[in-house]
Amino acid sequence: MQDSIERLTSSLRSSQMLRLLLVGFLALLLQIPIALIAELVSERQERRQEAAAEVSSKWGNTQIITGPALVVPYTHRWTEFGTGGQEVTRTEVRNAIFLPERLHTRGSIDSETRYRGIFSVPVYRLGLTVEGEFARPSFSELGVEPAAVDWERTYLAVGISDSRAIQEETAVSWNGQPVSFLPGTGAFLDGIAGIHAVVAVADAPERFKFSFPLSLNGSLGLYLTPFGQQTAVELQSDYGHPSFQGNWLPAELSVSATGFQAKWSIPFLGRNYPQAWPAEAKMSEAIDGSRFGVELVHPVDHYRMAERSVKYAFLFILLPFAVVWLIEVLVGVRVHPIQYLMLGAALCLFYLLELSLSEHIGFPLAYALASISIIALVGAYSAAVLHRKQLASLLAAGVALLYAYLYILLMNEDYALLIGSLGLFVILAAVMYATRRVDWYTAGSRPPESTGSS
Repeated sequence: MQDSIERLTSSLRSSQMLRLLLVGFLALLLQIPIALIAELVSERQERRQEAAAEVSSKWGNTQIITGPALVVPYTHRWTEFGTGGQEVTRTEVRNAIFLPERLHTRGSIDSETRYRGIFSVPVYRLGLTVEGEFARPSFSELGVEPAAVDWERTYLAVGISDSRAIQEETAVSWNGQPVSFLPGTGAFLDGIAGIHAVVAVADAPERFKFSFPLSLNGSLGLYLTPFGQQTAVELQSDYGHPSFQGNWLPAELSVSATGFQAKWSIPFLGRNYPQAWPAEAKMSEAIDGSRFGVELVHPVDHYRMAERSVKYAFLFILLPFAVVWLIEVLVGVRVHPIQYLMLGAALCLFYLLELSLSEHIGFPLAYALASISIIALVGAYSAAVLHRKQLASLLAAGVALLYAYLYILLMNEDYALLIGSLGLFVILAAVMYATRRVDWYTAGSRPPESTGSS
């Protein structure tokens, strides 16, 4: 039994194939701490989201402005048969929704950053001016008799997703007459939160011009809906890192480090709902799908960067191990598996340093400090293990190149596949070139140089 163990140990020491398999196994083993670090990244992301939700709940959530729209009540009558077979006439008050022919929104987003612990949340103060024009509502397409319409109870409704963040009372100028807004939107889109104003349409002309200001607090993003037959939106902000979302991107856009200016021009033909419909027709899903707007994103999301960098961890542990194994093959230096694990632990620690430092000093500087620390640690330890400063410098330089290469991958997401493919090609070519003269049948048969380990 003892002889078998000794023969296995001797084979492991002399066989480069077995040592290569051992190196691969150690790289796989180190995926356990890498998986724990990946789980930690997800946990920190969740904590940031919780912090953002807490700040938003007190300041104002992402604002979604839906409208304005005219809500016109009418009496619906129908006949049905009672229990005795007699005809019974039923009546019910229903509502019809009418959208403006022209809608023009201008606004400014004044941003600032609020903190919850170490987590930052972009918030804003929104100042909007909304103006446009309605045509007189026509019920002919809805099959409603004019006499059934209750013009006196017509109101203008504006949906605001977080109406508690309204900062000032406001009124609508309706054909030049001011009308104060009231809380709630009534029957508009299943009672969506917002405000409404009872407006005069009974004895009014055929067209109704309106305008009103809105002052809101919000956070993370702003979304609007293209309710006009022709919708125009102009937004400007001092936030330099916008991310435009929705079915329509700005027709005109200017972005700089000091802010952005964006303009949308949207015809109603591009959306999936008409200019008028009865309130019982469920249009919420179609309206939600037509939203467009802007999100205030972090210039560099260090959690997303950490998450992406961890995905490359196996490769960036295996490659330094491969360099050490090649040194064993080409130079004859013997490296113990525990020493491989020590080097691997240092390489794993890079991702933890990157994550923890980036929460306080930002991703670029955190990446630089983490990589410099690990390169120095790997260089110093490999100098002691390999007993040759030149070889240690070679290994440290290789790790430095890998971290520089990883940073390029992270900063160029659109070209990550191309850069990764070319990088792997270069690495494979370098390994093939370095080992082109190795006689693999005799490699490892000569006595290796001692490193003080067995």
